[in-house]
Amino acid sequence: MKVPPRDGQESAAPCGPEPRLAPLDELDRAIVHALQIHPRAPWALVGEVLGVNPVTAARRWQRLRTAGLAWVTAYPRLTDARVVVTGVVEVDVRPGAAEDVARELAAEPAVPNIKLTAGGRDLLAAVQAPGLDELSRLTTQLFQRIPDVRATRTHISTGLPTEGSRWRLRSLDATQTSRLAAEAEPADVPRHAPPAHWDSLDTRLLELLSTDGRASLRDLATASGASLSTVRRRVHSLLASRVLLRCDLARPLSGWPLSAAYFASVPSPYLEETSRALSEVPEVRSCAITAGPHNLLIDVWLRTLHDVHVFETHLSRRFPRLTVADRSVVLRTVKHMGRILDHAGRSVRVVPLTA
Repeated sequence: MKVPPRDGQESAAPCGPEPRLAPLDELDRAIVHALQIHPRAPWALVGEVLGVNPVTAARRWQRLRTAGLAWVTAYPRLTDARVVVTGVVEVDVRPGAAEDVARELAAEPAVPNIKLTAGGRDLLAAVQAPGLDELSRLTTQLFQRIPDVRATRTHISTGLPTEGSRWRLRSLDATQTSRLAAEAEPADVPRHAPPAHWDSLDTRLLELLSTDGRASLRDLATASGASLSTVRRRVHSLLASRVLLRCDLARPLSGWPLSAAYFASVPSPYLEETSRALSEVPEVRSCAITAGPHNLLIDVWLRTLHDVHVFETHLSRRFPRLTVADRSVVLRTVKHMGRILDHAGRSVRVVPLTA
C-alpha cells in the first residue's frame, strides 16, 4: 500500500482513484475504538484494557497514523454556540470546476469540512467562526473571490444533537468500554459556566492538537513556548469546556463506505424530540438543527448505494412527521475536520484549525 506524506506535509493532488484499502485486523480496530472513547488514553491503559503489550499498541497506532488510516484531532466544541458558530454552505460551481473549487477552499482553516456531492449542489462546505458577524464576513469573502463559484446557500446551525465524535467502531465489549470511559478526559462543564475567551496560548494549543490530538504535554509545551505546568492546566481547561477530541478512521475501513446528506424538515414543536431520536439511529453520523428552508441536516454513513433510498424510507416510517426535501450522495470527502483526504479516504495533510 502506498503511504502518503506525514501529517503536515504538502502532497500532490490525487490524479485518479486510489487502490482499495486493506481491512484492519481485530487489534487495529480495537485500538481505534479505544481511542474513540478516550483519545488521549495512555498506552499502558490501552494495553491493559485490550490485553496486549502497551508497546505493541503504540506501534500499531503509529503505523495507522503514519499511513493516514486513523488519526486523533481536536476542534472547537460544535455544540456550544458561545464557542463557535457553524454554517453549512451549499455551493454551485461552473461545470467541471468542483475539484478546483474544493481544493481552493480546503486551504482555509475556517472551512473544516468539504464534500463533493451529486444532487442539488456540487459541494457542501462547513464554515466556522466565533460569531455570526464573522461567519457572514467569511462566507462572503471566501466564495466571492473564487470565480468558478456560481451560487451559495448558507444554513446556520442552531443546534447539534449529535456529531461525529460520538460515532464508535463497536469492536470492544461493554466492560472494556466502561473502563476506558471512566478514565477519559472531562467531557462537559456545568451549563451555567460560560467559556472563557480564547487567548494566544489557547489558539496555539488548539492548532497543535488539531494536528495531533495525542501530542504529549511536553511536546505541546515545547511547540507553544509555555511551561509544562501551564500547558497541563490549560489543556485540561480546554478539554473540559471549549475543545473536543475525536479519533477518526478512513471511512472505507469503517464498514460504512458511503455517505449521504439529507435536507429535511419537521414541525417546530417536534424538532427537539425528533433530532434527539435521530441521534440514536446507527447510520446517523451527525444531525444539525438549521435555520433556513429546512430545519434538519442529517449526515449519514451507509453500506451500499442502494441504501440511500432504503434509509430514506426507514426515516419516513420511523418519523412520520419528518419530510425529506432533498438528498445528496457524497462523491468524495475532500476535507474532514481539517484533514485533507485522498480518494481512498486517507489523511494526507493537515490544515490546522484555529479559534
